[in-house]
Amino acid sequence: MDTAERLVTSAQELLWERGYVGTSPKAIQERAGAGQGSMYHHFRGKPDLALTAMRRSARELRAQAEEQLGREGTALERVGGYLGREREPLRGCRVGRMAMDPEVIASDELRAPVRETFAWLAERVAGIVADGIAAGELRPGLDPADTAAAITAVVQGGYVLARAAGDREPFDRAVRGALGLLAAAATGEAPHGA
Repeated sequence: MDTAERLVTSAQELLWERGYVGTSPKAIQERAGAGQGSMYHHFRGKPDLALTAMRRSARELRAQAEEQLGREGTALERVGGYLGREREPLRGCRVGRMAMDPEVIASDELRAPVRETFAWLAERVAGIVADGIAAGELRPGLDPADTAAAITAVVQGGYVLARAAGDREPFDRAVRGALGLLAAAATGEAPHGA
């Protein structure tokens, strides 16, 4: 792994652990085993390196979500797979954590990967819900955009509840609740054309 790669990986880890404000260039350099000169050779400074790391974390999160959302199956199975995928609730969300950092929120550039990731997720889930309604799998009164927002809020809020409790159970309970609500919205009929 080259120096630039070690710096980005170290920044990703530290941003997840400590947030932007709590991550110093020195801590990144120490974790990466790189000197100050190496960091500034590859990046203009902490904001540039953090943005690169945040963009990578956002891409990775989208890829993980797409593993479940892009599978074959009903809308309920696909969204349920996303909700139920293995996570580390006590660590929180790599991307969502950045939304709690005042310096990230104050910067349009640093906030962009967070905003873009959640916009992508909302659009992706809303599309699956809309497809489920069109196929007759989900009740027609279900609003796809509102449902996608609720699903995102369940996951992000579940992280907060788990971290506050020091226990993953509040996260798991929130996911089970969302799955129950989605199941209640299912028509119980075979999809059109099946």
